[in-house]
Amino acid sequence: MTDKYAVIGNPIGHSKSPLIHGQFAETTAQDLLYTAIEGPLDGFAAAVDAFRAAGGLGLNITTPFKLDAFRYATDLSERARRAGAVNAMKFEGERAYADNFDGVGLVRDIVHNLGCPLQGQRVLLLGAGGAVRGALLPFMEQHPARLVLANRTPEKARELAATIAGPISACSYAELADQQFDLVVNATSASLRAELPPVPASVFSQARLAYELAYGKGLTPFLRLAQNAGVAQLADGVGMLAEQAAEAFAWWRGVRPATRDVIDQLTIPLV
Repeated sequence: MTDKYAVIGNPIGHSKSPLIHGQFAETTAQDLLYTAIEGPLDGFAAAVDAFRAAGGLGLNITTPFKLDAFRYATDLSERARRAGAVNAMKFEGERAYADNFDGVGLVRDIVHNLGCPLQGQRVLLLGAGGAVRGALLPFMEQHPARLVLANRTPEKARELAATIAGPISACSYAELADQQFDLVVNATSASLRAELPPVPASVFSQARLAYELAYGKGLTPFLRLAQNAGVAQLADGVGMLAEQAAEAFAWWRGVRPATRDVIDQLTIPLV
């Protein structure tokens, strides 16, 4: 009997998850069907209940339901608890187990796919939303020399920084003027609107990698600023998308698929 999995979001037509997990299933010889569910904005729990009643075994969660999934879950991983959000669930009887693989996928893409170790590095994360919350623990587990959160509302970034131990601090964008980093990650939503977060170009003066969480947008204003500042390596979030999907797949099926072919297929030139 074919096992059922899906991604739930609203809207969901743009999702690459069915393509990714379909390829993962083929390459690992797993008998599963992976579909997309457009959940009603006010009916997440009912949609998940219906999926489970139809035999569904696991879900990926995307916008805007990651907080709804956090509340729905019966069992939260430490990553999900710290992130305050869920991007994957699996169902066993009455239990709804939940995890958050976004940060793990981001770190794996940076370290393994892009060859940029985080240990001993100076890291700047722009933003203080759910993406940053999910990335904090995986980043700190890599032992950077320092991790700085910058946000338009610095108080929000400071609250996040206070939730985790280690060489982590927070500041406003204006306070970045005299600071340099090895890695700069844009986790704001600015690029979705073709806008530039108010980050000074000087933060890139010693950077080896600029990473844009948004994917499929080409050379965003953030990446263009980094390129103009002399950063040699630019990347968008397509690798993170594939790696977090592979983590969820392994959690569900007990086998971790290779991601290189999927990443190559989804990557568009940064021009």
